[in-house]
Amino acid sequence: MSEPSVTSIGAASEATDPSVELSSRRTGMSFQRTRLSAERTLMSVVRTSLSMISFGFTIYSFFGQLTKENVLRRENAPRNFGVTLICLGAGILAAGIVYHLAFMRELRRTREEMAGEGLIHARSHFPVSYSLIVAVLLLALAVAAIVNAVFHFGPFD
Repeated sequence: MSEPSVTSIGAASEATDPSVELSSRRTGMSFQRTRLSAERTLMSVVRTSLSMISFGFTIYSFFGQLTKENVLRRENAPRNFGVTLICLGAGILAAGIVYHLAFMRELRRTREEMAGEGLIHARSHFPVSYSLIVAVLLLALAVAAIVNAVFHFGPFD
């Protein structure tokens, strides 16, 4: 048995066949579920990178105070370890942002193709990704923390 071709599902059959309409709506909803899944993935990347960035900054600040009070002998060890964790968190976050943008671009392209072929309606648009906005702001904060730790310049001194 062969699969029906795309051309057999046209505007005329949509008006008469309710199963085609239901299938089109289910497919459209699957795009929304996939988009939300990508949002959850980005939020878990943000959670992981935030943990690393905050832990790195805490190590830098706490052990930096101990170094100033001459409790620790190695002056650069806390800074190096803290900056390493902050850089690792920022790198994870940057990779997550790039992956999210590429995935969403491909998802939108596929959705537009399917809408152009008449397979889905695609009347609604994908809303603004607040997770992406938070991720970009967190990345900017991580860069500010790195600049502060390395050059002793910035909002955290």
